[in-house]
Amino acid sequence: MHQPPDNSRGQQHPVPMASPAVGTRFRALPQPRHWLPVGALLCAAVVVIGLAVQLLPGDTAAELGFDQALSLHHAAALTAVAMGINLLFGPVAGLLLIAAAALAIWVFRRDLINAVAFGLTACSGWVASEAFKLIFARQRPNPALLFDPLAPETGSNSFPSGHTCFAVALAFALYFLFRGTRWAKTVAVAGAVMAVVVAWSRLYIGVHYPTDVASSFLAASAAAVLLAGLWNRYTPRLLERLPAATMRPSGRI
Repeated sequence: MHQPPDNSRGQQHPVPMASPAVGTRFRALPQPRHWLPVGALLCAAVVVIGLAVQLLPGDTAAELGFDQALSLHHAAALTAVAMGINLLFGPVAGLLLIAAAALAIWVFRRDLINAVAFGLTACSGWVASEAFKLIFARQRPNPALLFDPLAPETGSNSFPSGHTCFAVALAFALYFLFRGTRWAKTVAVAGAVMAVVVAWSRLYIGVHYPTDVASSFLAASAAAVLLAGLWNRYTPRLLERLPAATMRPSGRI
């Protein structure tokens, strides 16, 4: 019986494709197109507010009146919430929270890059707040002038609020982590609510002025925007030097 000619020798066998380079598997953090001007404008807004509260006569006294009004209406349940936030979003507990979350991302998702990006983004708010605190050195509200001082903190580190900056930066970090998933909008809304509640707690306790917490949203947003821009610009080159096993092809944040 006549056999069909064997054409297998003339056919080219598919060549296995090489695994993509680390840089091609890297997914950038979301950022505005003009991230550097945006970050600079946000920082400039914080500077304007800081200069205004120092130069305008009577501004601090007026803001103190807002803290005093809140101090007159303390309730047991609200006080418990505010004091819990004071501890949870403080430097010690906050750093432990970030470290635990980053470690979990690394261990359970096998994603070192996401873990590092999450930790840096969450910490960026503190870095921004400390920088502006050094520039303006605004005194905290005098606890002796409050009707019910809950955490009588003193010192020249009132502007902006470190707790609020951390909350805003943490909200950015969580959104970056969940972006592109069905939880993205929920996480974004929850993060915004969390930041507002933390800002309220700082006024409720009486350790910050309203402009302190308002400027914190601008300062932390500036830090997140600038960090994302720098990350996207320089990290891909660094990732080329890392073992492929430390990151996921579809990793986020």
